[in-house]
Amino acid sequence: MRKVIFLIAATLFLSSTAALAVPGDKTLAFDKSPMGVVKFDGTVHKDAGLKCKDCHNPEMFPKMKQGTVKITMDEIYAGKLCGVCHNGKRAFEAKSNCNRCHVKK
Repeated sequence: MRKVIFLIAATLFLSSTAALAVPGDKTLAFDKSPMGVVKFDGTVHKDAGLKCKDCHNPEMFPKMKQGTVKITMDEIYAGKLCGVCHNGKRAFEAKSNCNRCHVKK
């Protein structure tokens, strides 16, 4: 009986964490920046060949839930978080392209 309960609990846990993942065709809006709304486009990143685990790992974004990591431009400019790729080599440089991410309405 314990094995059955464990299997049910494990199945529910795994299915609930999978539901938190953002599919490649989803866009997230981060609206806390005074510079304007930042939209994360899953399709653009998927088309660039990225997989969820490329960013969602213990060093960058450990959870697949918006708002669990405080993102600052200082961190990005230091080559952390989004700055791991947005450094002018792998993807456009964040520091000199503010309007590519921040959109004022």
